[in-house]
Amino acid sequence: MALVALLSNPNSTGNRSLLPAVRNYCAKNPDIFHYEVEEIGQIAKALEMIARVKPKVLVINGGDGTVQSALTELYHGGHFEGSPPPVAVLPNGKTNLIALDLGAEGDPLEALARIIDVAKGDLSEHIVVRELIALSDGSEGARPVLGMFLGGAGLAETILYCRHKIYPLGLPNGLSHFLTFIAVMFSAFVRVKASFLPERSKPVSISFIRNGELQGTFSILIVTTLEKLLLGGQAGKTKQRGLMKFMAVDQTPWAMLKMIAASLRGKLGHTPTSGVHFQQGDVIRIDSERSSVVLDGEVFEAYRGSPIVLRSTPPVPFLKLAA
Repeated sequence: MALVALLSNPNSTGNRSLLPAVRNYCAKNPDIFHYEVEEIGQIAKALEMIARVKPKVLVINGGDGTVQSALTELYHGGHFEGSPPPVAVLPNGKTNLIALDLGAEGDPLEALARIIDVAKGDLSEHIVVRELIALSDGSEGARPVLGMFLGGAGLAETILYCRHKIYPLGLPNGLSHFLTFIAVMFSAFVRVKASFLPERSKPVSISFIRNGELQGTFSILIVTTLEKLLLGGQAGKTKQRGLMKFMAVDQTPWAMLKMIAASLRGKLGHTPTSGVHFQQGDVIRIDSERSSVVLDGEVFEAYRGSPIVLRSTPPVPFLKLAA
């Protein structure tokens, strides 16, 4: 039996420089069972092996895409007897949204050391539950992909632009995200098409099943089960469990400016803002002639007649480091 099982993806961007230090740390610490995968497709086998050592905590060391793949396999695989152990995420990768939500930030090795210290004691004060987003085409028998943060419409185009145009420049993450923001704002205000600018989003229709429908062209579309939306937004005043949080911002310069201003004041989602839409739901359907969404790093396409359907799952335990 191991205190902590660490699942590492050597091919994630952060691990290209970090992994030697992680291997050295694990070799000196008998409380850690370290398993590395060579590709995402090996995660099922990795979890099967990890389940044999019955860890108290499962730690994922990779980007958001690695976390998404591990959560999907945890949900569908049934590798653990009873409930799987709580999941912790090291702050690794380009965005770290899931790690930040769970209070893991800064140096990954320091976060790992903190996780081990927590695992040696009573976990109860550090266990939080999060529903996951189950993404499918809505057909019967479809195997959903699981994640916690989905970006669509203009946000998906922005993520893909940053991934394919900016990250290859080899700049620090902060500078890469700043340049992406400048490009997005320039495109929004100047309204020109160019190969060096992000693609403009396409019209989408979002159905909340029991709570109406929203149609339009949006610069930002977010669905998440994380505690907070991007930019500190709050999806309404209710905090009913089992509901996904949704935010969309119209693709107009003024709606974007109002969203940014409300975010800077810490008021985003607290009071109505024209052009900024908030909603919550347990089933959300996205229809479009053709529009991309990105779920924890993985890209999916919605086509007319082939929608993307999102459902919230039962709660899953995670380990949160911050009090």
